[in-house]
Amino acid sequence: MADTDAPALAPTATGLTAAEVADRVARGQVNDVPARSSRSVGEIVRANVFTRFNAIIGVLWLVTLAVAPIQDSLFGFVILANTGIGIVQEWRAKKTLDSLAVIGEARPTVRRDGTTVRVSTSALVLDDVIEIGPGDKIVVDGGCVEADGLEIDESLLTGEADPVAKRAGDQVMSGSFVVAGGGAFRATKVGREAYAAQLAEEASRFTLVHSELRSGISTILKYVTWMMIPAAIGLVVTQLFVKNNGFRDSVARTIGGIVPMVPEGLVLLTSIAFAIGVVRLGRRQCLVQELPAIEGLARVDTVCLDKTGTLTEGGMDVTGLRTLDGADEGYVRQVLGALGESDPRPNASLQAVIDAFPHAGGWRRTGSLPFSSARKYSGAAFNESADADDGGSEGGSSTWLLGAPDVLLDDDDPALAETERLNEQGLRVLLLARAAHGLDDPEPARGARPVALVVLEQRLRPDAGDTLRYFAEQNVQAKVVSGDNAVSVGAVAAKLGLDGAAVDARRLPADRDAMGRALDEGTVFGRVTPQQKRDMVGALQSRGHTVAMTGDGVNDVLALKDADIGVAMGSGSEATRAVAQIVLLDNSFATLPSVVAEGRRVIGNITRVATLFLVKTVYSVLLALLVVFWQVEYPFLPRHLTMLSTLTIGIPAFFLALAPNTERARPHFVLRVMRYSVPGGVIAGVATFVTYLLARHHYTGAGSLEAETSAATLTLFLASMWVLAIVARPYTWWRVLLVASMGAAFLLVLAVPSLQHFFALKLVGPTMPWTAVGVAAVAAVALEFTWRWVDRRFPD
Repeated sequence: MADTDAPALAPTATGLTAAEVADRVARGQVNDVPARSSRSVGEIVRANVFTRFNAIIGVLWLVTLAVAPIQDSLFGFVILANTGIGIVQEWRAKKTLDSLAVIGEARPTVRRDGTTVRVSTSALVLDDVIEIGPGDKIVVDGGCVEADGLEIDESLLTGEADPVAKRAGDQVMSGSFVVAGGGAFRATKVGREAYAAQLAEEASRFTLVHSELRSGISTILKYVTWMMIPAAIGLVVTQLFVKNNGFRDSVARTIGGIVPMVPEGLVLLTSIAFAIGVVRLGRRQCLVQELPAIEGLARVDTVCLDKTGTLTEGGMDVTGLRTLDGADEGYVRQVLGALGESDPRPNASLQAVIDAFPHAGGWRRTGSLPFSSARKYSGAAFNESADADDGGSEGGSSTWLLGAPDVLLDDDDPALAETERLNEQGLRVLLLARAAHGLDDPEPARGARPVALVVLEQRLRPDAGDTLRYFAEQNVQAKVVSGDNAVSVGAVAAKLGLDGAAVDARRLPADRDAMGRALDEGTVFGRVTPQQKRDMVGALQSRGHTVAMTGDGVNDVLALKDADIGVAMGSGSEATRAVAQIVLLDNSFATLPSVVAEGRRVIGNITRVATLFLVKTVYSVLLALLVVFWQVEYPFLPRHLTMLSTLTIGIPAFFLALAPNTERARPHFVLRVMRYSVPGGVIAGVATFVTYLLARHHYTGAGSLEAETSAATLTLFLASMWVLAIVARPYTWWRVLLVASMGAAFLLVLAVPSLQHFFALKLVGPTMPWTAVGVAAVAAVALEFTWRWVDRRFPD
């Protein structure tokens, strides 16, 4: 028997030769848009060094170095060390991201020297012929040279949801992606000439912005700056012109009042917490393409899960073939083998068919209708040789469809009853039908005759059940949205512990509000189209939900793009990986709890340390204003506040910012921080100033300022330690040890004469030190009462 098979798509463009590629590279006609996943080393250094507050502190440091002892300049060395730590940590995160980005990078297939090779996106040159198939992202602008049922979704560029059919000669735009069929195009614009490619690259580039946490901190810093200006001006005037102190001492005390107003370590610790989170997740093969995704997933209250590739593994197995209406099984097997052979880029379902029904030859494809998630079926037309079958076919032409039974058949067709029974067992069913109309008919499925049911078994991910239970325990709703039959999807979800009846998405209301209500009530949804997935995400968001979407197929791209957080599988299509904020390179759904936990650690811990920093800012501004009002010397030198900041904020904040924290992320970061830090700072500042005034009254004579400062320092340290003790709750052994160690370090300074001299601290007599302790005790009671009142008044 002669083999009359023809290839699905005969190549008409052979591509460039090695010499032509080298010539274009020499002329700079390469796709040189940098596909970086993170900031460059130079950008990291500039971002950490050249900040507004570093500039303020840098000037004050230089002045202090010129007029005061080295002890009063310690704050500048601390800032240098902190900045260096920030640069190193973000550089480590950059290395992790860059190495992971290489693993997840799109590698287009190009034709060169008559063969197909995979190259990196940056290695493409002008006039390269690039092959494309379902799920592939168009990475450069070009002109279509081959098309085999090619359909491209350009919605990310144009906003039009319907796929666009492409034929030879049509233009394709970078940033779009293939939803059906296959073909090839010739690159006509590469590098920076492909403007749409630049937009797509910017959209998926790693970034440190658009974060609720970071925008909240920026808002706080803006208010801090406005508070600092009048307080600092008043302090300068009071210390330099009103009081008759020596110039050097006045300058030192003025700087001592201004420097602690700056929450210089807050932004630094936020960057470090994020950077370390990236490194930790990188070790789990999780690529965070946009840094705020770590905190974003921690805020998510609804996760929309695509079944295939997320709850189930990508592969499937054919477990049965049920012929209908007396169809010959041998002939059906030949048809299925021919259908499998006709598609150069089979999806998981068709690959299972190919594995189960090898092609026997004798069939020549004359037309095709590629599978798309919107249609739910594919098709092909053949010329059969007379000896192609074992079932008595007389040869000739035939047109076949393979897809969802409930889409291809009428509602009253008896074959649907058998399909329903199989679906209830969690099996997936495809219908093979002989078409009554050509593939170019507007409704090729109309009047199709069912011939056989192909039964597929899906492989459940072994870790999916545990992951879903984790989300349930964390009060995160899981919604399964799938293009498969609703009953089948419901059975799979039930095996994983998700309760609730499955809903056929074709019956969902189109109105967003009504759809949102239906989504709140349901858990499992089948027969969802790609546009519906997008609409469902929008409906949930309109009801106040923070939505994450997971997926791996081209049908998930639109929903991934619109979700608050898009999570793609590493083995998924190029398009899904390009638009997702998080890519699970090991394809493990079980990695998601780690991402959630990392986000909660960052948000919860930064909220803690932000309170510490801003309590210091509030009491520093208040002390400056009280000094101006009372026309007295500022009670502290820079060295005093450097020591206090290090022991009560700097060292504890570093450990607290990186500690485990499973507390669920809560909204309104700025309000949450300010409602604790403002009263806390006011109480600490008032208590300190009361002790200072009492000490000024108690101590008289020359040299009394050091004793007054020491008493005020003791009160401020004890009050700040109580703030730290509150922030460190709930207590664990290491948190108790941390607080106790800071207290022991301060006692060491008071007990060792050389350290007393270095920090200009000396407690004189028993009266004022015990008075300072008593005032601090009152402040601690006030802090405790205020903190608990705030918790009751503003419950989360």
